[in-house]
Amino acid sequence: MNALTLLLITILILLLAYRYYGYFIATKVLVLDPAKTTPAHTLSDGRDYVPTNKWVVFGHHFAAIAGAGPLIGPVLAAQFGYVPGFLWLLIGAVLAGGVHDMVVLFASIRHKGRSLAEIAKDEVSRVTGAASSIAVLLIILLTMAGLAIVIVNALYANPWGTFTVAFTIPIAMFIGIYMRYLRPGKLAEASFIGIILVLLGVILGPAVKSSALGSLLNFNDQQLKLLLPTYGFIAATLPVWFLLAPRDYLSSYMKIGTIAALAIGIFLVRPDIQMPPVTKFVSGGGPIIPGPVWPFLMITIACGAVSGFHSLIASGTTPKLVDNENDIPVIGYGAMLTECFVAMMALIAATVLQPGDYFAINSSAKAFAKTGYHIVDLPRLSSLVGEEIAHRPGGAVSLAVGMANIFSSIPGLKALMAYWYQFAIMFEALFILTTIDAGTRVARYILQDIMGKVYKPFERVNWWPGVLITGGLVSFAWGYLLYGGSISTIWPIFGVANQLLATLALTVGTTIIIKKGKIKYALITLLPMIVLFVTTVTAGIWSTFKNYLPNGLVVNAVLMIVMIAIVVTVVVDSSMQWMRIIRKHNEGGMGELSRT
Repeated sequence: MNALTLLLITILILLLAYRYYGYFIATKVLVLDPAKTTPAHTLSDGRDYVPTNKWVVFGHHFAAIAGAGPLIGPVLAAQFGYVPGFLWLLIGAVLAGGVHDMVVLFASIRHKGRSLAEIAKDEVSRVTGAASSIAVLLIILLTMAGLAIVIVNALYANPWGTFTVAFTIPIAMFIGIYMRYLRPGKLAEASFIGIILVLLGVILGPAVKSSALGSLLNFNDQQLKLLLPTYGFIAATLPVWFLLAPRDYLSSYMKIGTIAALAIGIFLVRPDIQMPPVTKFVSGGGPIIPGPVWPFLMITIACGAVSGFHSLIASGTTPKLVDNENDIPVIGYGAMLTECFVAMMALIAATVLQPGDYFAINSSAKAFAKTGYHIVDLPRLSSLVGEEIAHRPGGAVSLAVGMANIFSSIPGLKALMAYWYQFAIMFEALFILTTIDAGTRVARYILQDIMGKVYKPFERVNWWPGVLITGGLVSFAWGYLLYGGSISTIWPIFGVANQLLATLALTVGTTIIIKKGKIKYALITLLPMIVLFVTTVTAGIWSTFKNYLPNGLVVNAVLMIVMIAIVVTVVVDSSMQWMRIIRKHNEGGMGELSRT
């Protein structure tokens, strides 16, 4: 199979889905009303609620939802072969992920830009609202640990990569100062300077690696597992304009530009897919994800097909910026389909590697020895990139090697493969650090709100004792999971948390559609909710009793059971609400019961 075939099929299906299914949801299910004033206008304050051009909002929303998840999940899922991942990415994004994002964004706009937990409390019950708040906090903590392990495995014993990634921190700070104090309003100017400086970090890498500074940046995995939570704590307490905002802004340019370049590279090189359609690990026992293709394919791919994390953005900053309800399809449904395209590029980049090389990179030496695969091009690839790339599980390294291999296959660019590789590592790590910045900060806000119920000063987000205490607790919590975990133990629990939150959001969305009187159309959220619920609960139970408890990972097992219990509570509570509404509807006494 040629990679170009997969690319063209993906583009065609995503375009058709947006044109027809997205239009159906907008006009028949949600019945968007362009004459209805959005919260960006009614609550306009020039700070959080600001009417904004739909393409600007699309860019913000896409940058916020498309972190490292769509780059890593599909790469890890390639252990099952390229066909399962290819099919689920398209089916999941079109029928589940895009619907999830669009419905939650619509619901938040009709609820004055409020959060998913607040919507759940209003539309279902206080029990569901409280359960949603706990679920949100848990998924953020698990997201931090799940993504951080990817950075650890990419950067240990890699001073070039460590320098390049670390160099982006002072760059983001400088750009923050530049845009706020030195040259306010000069956005294009600051962007150009920032991108040039980031590329300079890649170019200077070899000189740094061979210098005295290189030895200081040559960290092992345990050291990185301590440094990353420390970084998260510091970043979450700094002013948002100083690090988070400029890093996020620069990251969006990097992602769009790199993925576009990768798509062009595939068109030019037309590499063949080396991974078989289905591998022998579809029944389980894989070196990366221990479980079988069902249910673990879905929780491994997660973000590229459907992501509960998106509901935090679709009911967070984005609904406060939407100028007109007619902008909802391009922002909600369109951004999710764009993320699916990113995920497909990642899957292709990983599967153009020889299967033995792919498994050697993504598993430990001991686990690889049991696979029955043999290394083919790995020594040559390691020599070309200038790093030992074997046994660095987590997806980031195999994705970087795959991307570098495609770019370097373009005539005249082969000598630059080491630079392409380190650029790809920086590209991935930049998004993960952005997610760590934002996620740790959001988790701090949630924890401050919870602790504020006991001691009022915690509710003030700028109260420094509260900032330091909650920031420290949050960083310690996900750092604890990171320090004692591996990709095989952390990624499944991250995937389960993510998909359970998506299940919760789809449950709330089903309630809203039913309360609008669109009972037959509630299937668009109900069916994917049922599929995700059954799949994710099965994966959670399998992980608990066949992975975590046998290996003494009691904390992971307890967290898994708590999350499953929360979502079961929400589904049962919501189902009872649905039955009451449908019964009332059948009795002829129902109009639009919801404010939506």
